Order: sequence, then C-alpha cells, then structure tokens
Amino acid sequence: MSGLGLAIPADLFAIGLLAYGTYFRRYHRRDLLLAYVALNVGVLAVTAMLAGSGAGMGLGLGLFGILSIIRLRSDSITQEEVAYYFISLALGLVNGLHPGPFWLAPALSFLLVALMYVVDHPRLTLRSRRQRVVLDQAYPDVRDVGPALERLLRADVRYFVVLDLDLVTDTTVVDVRYRTRADAPAAVRPFQRYAS
Repeated sequence: MSGLGLAIPADLFAIGLLAYGTYFRRYHRRDLLLAYVALNVGVLAVTAMLAGSGAGMGLGLGLFGILSIIRLRSDSITQEEVAYYFISLALGLVNGLHPGPFWLAPALSFLLVALMYVVDHPRLTLRSRRQRVVLDQAYPDVRDVGPALERLLRADVRYFVVLDLDLVTDTTVVDVRYRTRADAPAAVRPFQRYAS
C-alpha cells in the first residue's frame, strides 16, 4: 500500500475520533462538528492533489489559511474550539502531504488526537474557571475586589483584572480566573464538568 493509500483512511479515522469521539461528546456543538470534518477533508484533498506537483503547494496552503481565518472570524467560538480547528487542519495537512516513511503520517495523526484527548480532558481542569463579572459596586481600591469576588463566587480567586470602573453607575467589571471549592454544594457538583 502506498503512503497516500494509508494516509487517507488514517486521516478519516483520526478526524472521526477527534470530531465525533472527543469534541462532540464534550461540547455538543453540531455546526462545528461539520466544520471540523469539512475543513479536514478539504485540506486533505487539496494537499494530496498538489503534493505530486512542484507548483501550487504554497498557493494551496495559503488559500486554506485564509479560509480558516475567515471562518474563525465569522462566529463566536471559544479558544478550545479554535484548538480543535487547528488540529483538524493539521491532520489534513499531515496526511495530504504524507512525508517520510509510510507509517509517519498515521502515527502523527494518532499522536495529535491522543494529545487533544488528554490535554482537553475535563478531569485535568475540572474546578478551574474564567468569567467576566460585573460587580454591583464600584471598588476604587483594587484590594477590595478579590474578597468581593470570593464572596460572590464562593471560590478561591487565582487572578483578576479590573476591566472597567464606573463611579457613575457604581459598577466594576472584572475578568477573573478562579478555582471552585471542593465543598461546593452537592447539587452543583455534577454540573461542574460542563462549565468552561
């Protein structure tokens, strides 16, 4: 079997594991599931076609780079979803170009999928959160913001940045990163893995 003959099924299997087996089971967003698969298969087809010709490789990669940027700017998606975009793109490029020995592209594909499965596993960062919070009081002294956030969120604040202080409307806008406490109410605990 040629390198491309092995790279194509390896790519389809890898994007299936990434999109259906990992992303969709964790985030349940159907439109991005389709986008990941379409981007991957499109990049795979173009790079496989251009890999045999000396001309047009840079043009093809640049085109898909531009398309990816347009897609990323066209809707509001999280940083986790951007990461899945790049891995889908990388899988298509690796298998379309299939450089080196025949086993290299499939091995890299499964390494990328395994990396995303582990790094994005909910158990690794189950209690870590980030939110933009509007406090219903103006805090001119930044030292008062941390205790106010901890009382409101009932969590341990790790880092925060005051984004806006409005003395007219008596509000403070804060970007806060915090860790929920182990003694969170039992009714809340089962839903912690769904929050980001």
